[in-house]
Amino acid sequence: MLKQSPTPALSRVLGLFAAVMLTLSCITPASSLFIIVPEVLAGQGSGAVLALLAGLVVSIGIGCCYAELGTLTPSSGGEYAMVGRLLGRLAGWITFGLSVSLLVVIPPIIALGTADYLADLVQVDRPLAGAAVMLLATLLAVLDVRSNALITGIFLGVEVLAAAIVAWLGFTHAERGADVLISPVVPDGAGGLSAFTLAVLVAGLTVTMFSFNGFGSAVYLAEEIKEPRRNVARAVFWSLGLAAAVIVVPAAAAVLGVGSLDDLVNKSFPDYVRAWGGDGLAVAVNLGIVVAIMNAVLVMALQNARVLFASGRDRAWPEAVNQALTRLHPRWGSPWVATLVIGLPGVAMAALLEIEELLGLTSVIICLVSILLAAAALRARSGAHRSAPAWRMPLWPAVPVLVIAALAYALTEQDPKDLLIAAGIVAVFAAYHLLYLRPRSGTRWIVTTPED
Repeated sequence: MLKQSPTPALSRVLGLFAAVMLTLSCITPASSLFIIVPEVLAGQGSGAVLALLAGLVVSIGIGCCYAELGTLTPSSGGEYAMVGRLLGRLAGWITFGLSVSLLVVIPPIIALGTADYLADLVQVDRPLAGAAVMLLATLLAVLDVRSNALITGIFLGVEVLAAAIVAWLGFTHAERGADVLISPVVPDGAGGLSAFTLAVLVAGLTVTMFSFNGFGSAVYLAEEIKEPRRNVARAVFWSLGLAAAVIVVPAAAAVLGVGSLDDLVNKSFPDYVRAWGGDGLAVAVNLGIVVAIMNAVLVMALQNARVLFASGRDRAWPEAVNQALTRLHPRWGSPWVATLVIGLPGVAMAALLEIEELLGLTSVIICLVSILLAAAALRARSGAHRSAPAWRMPLWPAVPVLVIAALAYALTEQDPKDLLIAAGIVAVFAAYHLLYLRPRSGTRWIVTTPED
């Protein structure tokens, strides 16, 4: 049963526009476009747009689950608070374990791309550049949330401009008709072509979903958003729609504008831009990509800290840890200890590990968390939840059922090693629940939600 939140509490200072800007920055559509979409183009060829649209459709279904559950349970705990309320303590804690794994791993994965896009101006060691971006973003995230909303809004404008330039160049240098998007083929990188099949689409579904991932982070800001039971859902859908435009349109332009479809396998967006607009424009777009990466990591550090703060407030750890994680900065009102705890490991990971190899694992974890959310959404209209104030998705329960079916099928196409690692994460957190939280159920893991 959810109880009202004790102090300390975050302040409600974010309107809808600021919430959308922060959430959209967490999706980091330009970072997805320039870092993740090239993998989609290489694997799905001219079918990349169809693959992205399939990922978008599934993401909309997941967004419905986030919107309904996030307005039913407006807590900075995000997924774990929503699943815990609907499916019970153990399911909520496992969801937390999967979510916090993503929160630690995804930012350094994105930060490591910085050096690649600075190469035209300066040669920087990739791990060093990634660690520097992680550290700067973590320190900025300690500032108050309104200041970060302004910073991320400026950065977001720069990255959207870079994506718009790519789209314009691609369409104005089109080498083929739009029919290639509807009847796609997959190049092999050596001049050969193969058919784009349903199996090819499904194999890339988790990665295309990853491209849009982050729209659910609106729920992490639920305790700082004004009128959360209305504005959380709006932030989810506005940010997802805007991100789709920034990602899908330039991807379509790239398919139409590259000199050869083999370039989708062998080259990347900087190569396309250099061919279309010359070296100067390529350098400018690359700097826009660096800004997008910085923006992504900053917002993730900001929002990830809210989840860790909530876990301390909900007393998931020994008391000394709980007190540290809920400590707010005296000037900026931010959970500064939680920010450092969630951000600094990413600095070390970027500097020391081949963390990009974990991209497949992150996609698997996103699928598992989304399945848990969809399962929780199936219970969101039972008992007392039926009359609770919340945004309600259309076509319920068909939407969560279809989400579960699509993601379960997608998981069957993933690397068994990634599935085993995800299973190991579940086992570790389940053991912590069994050995520490369950024997102390009266004093630990008391999931809370603030007063509206």
